[in-house]
Amino acid sequence: MSTYSSPPLAASVDNEHPKDSEKTGVGHFDTVDQGSIGSGIDLLGEQSLDRALKAKMHIVNNTIDEIGFTPYHWKLFVLNGFGYAVDSLLLLLQSVIATQAGYEFQPAYAEALDISVYVGMFVGALFWGISADIIGRRFAFNVSLFICSIFSTVAGAAPNWVSLAVFIALLGFGGGGNLILDTTVFLEYLPSNKQWVLTFLAAWWGLGQAITGFIAWGFLSPAKWNCYPLDAAGNRTGTCTYHENMGWRYVMYTSGALVFVMSVARVTVIRLKETPKYLLGERKDAAVVEGFQIMARKYNRPCSITLEQLEACGEIQDTHGKTKLSISELTIHFRGLFATKKIGLSTCLLWFSWTLVGLAYPLFYVFLDTYLDTRGFTVSTYITWRNYALVNISGIFGPMLAGGMANWKVLGRKYTMVIGALVTMAFFFAYTHVTTETQNVAFSCLIGFLFNIYYATLYAYTPEILPSAHRATGNGVAVACNRVMGILSAVIATVANTSTSAPIYVCAALFVGLAVVAVLFPFEPYGKRSS
Repeated sequence: MSTYSSPPLAASVDNEHPKDSEKTGVGHFDTVDQGSIGSGIDLLGEQSLDRALKAKMHIVNNTIDEIGFTPYHWKLFVLNGFGYAVDSLLLLLQSVIATQAGYEFQPAYAEALDISVYVGMFVGALFWGISADIIGRRFAFNVSLFICSIFSTVAGAAPNWVSLAVFIALLGFGGGGNLILDTTVFLEYLPSNKQWVLTFLAAWWGLGQAITGFIAWGFLSPAKWNCYPLDAAGNRTGTCTYHENMGWRYVMYTSGALVFVMSVARVTVIRLKETPKYLLGERKDAAVVEGFQIMARKYNRPCSITLEQLEACGEIQDTHGKTKLSISELTIHFRGLFATKKIGLSTCLLWFSWTLVGLAYPLFYVFLDTYLDTRGFTVSTYITWRNYALVNISGIFGPMLAGGMANWKVLGRKYTMVIGALVTMAFFFAYTHVTTETQNVAFSCLIGFLFNIYYATLYAYTPEILPSAHRATGNGVAVACNRVMGILSAVIATVANTSTSAPIYVCAALFVGLAVVAVLFPFEPYGKRSS
């Protein structure tokens, strides 16, 4: 753990060479930088074109390490985890209710809910991501879950298929920023020796999926709440009325209430302040120091940072435009993601990875039901939802293993992703040889577990390698690429032959591509501090 000691030469240099510091515009960078060197290495330190930002970021990272992991971080772990859980819950909600809602509304386009949620999340990822770099992390962190809870509840009262699709899109918009803000906020408070916990955080994703499975199992299994207007051959023999088909509405009401409780907890338990690295980009050095000192006093931790140390580094130059609501502001945030060739390559490979995985995983599940039907896997509704819950529970433990792997020097983040992708690929190929229901459940659980090793590490790796002033923007675009592929997978499902094993082979091949891209990533965050 590194600590910060005040550079003894700063005052004397200030008196002796005032004109030199005015010419450089970065104050006494060389002196301050040497005085603030701790044991930590800043991941993007050598890539920084702004010497003042590099020096201040180093001091801030030293201070975060000096204070260490506190009860405040445990609160962040839980409350940011809520966002993960809600995001996975929202992605699954529309899929679990689609069949029963379709029986009631008899839609002309059955895939409308899939497309609606992905469109909402696509817009939300861009909106909340970019806005978090412009106006701050706090607003999106506090508001997004409230939007999700409102429209989840309203969707349960939808009178027709079109209104349901609209409400699903709106709850998707609210949830679109969860993954971006949860990882960004948590990372920007984490000491460097605990950055691996960001990977572990994705266990909440699996928990959200499991909760969805249990809610669906409870409300979509009982015949008293669900009507089935089809005969054994799949021909429609009747209609479903509002009162005969309340199961899917109860799913939405229950989910909305649960998300509302989470959203209230976010604003009452933690009362989040802006992160120190965001405030640093805002040139609010005094607020950075004050925030650290308040935390240190509250948890009885050392804190040697002073305002004079930060001011001695000079003025940060290029983190915002002339006005926040301007094209120049957007330009700066996107340009910052390509500040050097190495950062630009990293950004492109990152977005490409999110694009590939955004196609592979949804596509697998889009084709899965039809594929299983052609293999004779027909089970009761109760068993279907039981299996669904079991598979989603399995996903909780993948990120836990990934956290340990990512914190092992031999693997780091990059090769944890390589292993996760290749092992998932192997089980995708093996899945085509499944012949019994027991094998189906076992392989589905294993795929859910193994896939989350890759996904959890990618989620954590993404904010780690992005520069803090533009982190939410880069993260938002990455998640938006993922959502675009989700839309595409829903469209493919309407025009492609879903009864063959070919799509499963395609998905497996995509994971080979993900492993290759992981090897090519130019940055390895293990042992380094996010910048």
